[in-house]
Amino acid sequence: MLHASVGPWSALADAFKTPPVDRPVTDEKYATSYNNFYEFSLDKDEVKKKVEAWTVGPWKMEVSGLCANPKTWELPELTKMMGTEERIYRFRCVEAWSMVVPWTGFQLSKLIDLARPKPEAKYVRMTSFMDKAAMPNITRQPQYPWPYTEGLTLAEARHPLTLLATGLYGKPLPRQNGAPIRLVVPWKYGFKSIKSIVKLEFTSTEPKTLWNELAPAEYGFYANVNPGVDHPRWSQASERTLDGSFFPKKIPTLMFNGYEKEVASLYTGLDLKKFY
Repeated sequence: MLHASVGPWSALADAFKTPPVDRPVTDEKYATSYNNFYEFSLDKDEVKKKVEAWTVGPWKMEVSGLCANPKTWELPELTKMMGTEERIYRFRCVEAWSMVVPWTGFQLSKLIDLARPKPEAKYVRMTSFMDKAAMPNITRQPQYPWPYTEGLTLAEARHPLTLLATGLYGKPLPRQNGAPIRLVVPWKYGFKSIKSIVKLEFTSTEPKTLWNELAPAEYGFYANVNPGVDHPRWSQASERTLDGSFFPKKIPTLMFNGYEKEVASLYTGLDLKKFY
């Protein structure tokens, strides 16, 4: 495969530790204006406007649960300690649209190593920021099990591709994209990449997640990108790329979103057809 090459990002491609992608980087205006952030709105085109009233103040992230070094981190302290790097990743939404995005952030494994999980820790549970006053759709959608929660197995969380992102297109992470810190797991459907994280907890049992709890028949815990397993209401065999076209180009979806070589070993012996 070829490195994605658009604008200044092409000059950095060879420095990336992650696998290259064979498509151009999505134009920034599309990646920052077509967003799922249900706490603000169910309308993707409306989210960018809705977040304008949200003031992202000093940010703390609590690391707790089954670990030897629990701590609540000030975000600037954490990013200074972890350092940041650039990663270009495919991004595949469960709704069958996709982008290629240049993130800035650090491997989640670095924070995990710092927290020193206990032997009984098998999963990582993450929780999003919640503020009913700033996020109007929380009150309008009381059937959702707020706050937004997500989870990974500890092995998935430790994988070198799993990123805590603090930036996008060389800039601080926009509010609509999950400011100031979010998860990015490129081989899974986008809803797994939880936004605006305030808490990370190590657990011994599989954590409940918002979408799996709300609609378990449609959104599984693993949610690995798999073109052979359709959503109950639409096919996952192909995806439309976000490029501003009235009729976006459709391309075949790749197993594990193109990262099969890197992550398939995480699921050895398990039935991939159940991973939706």
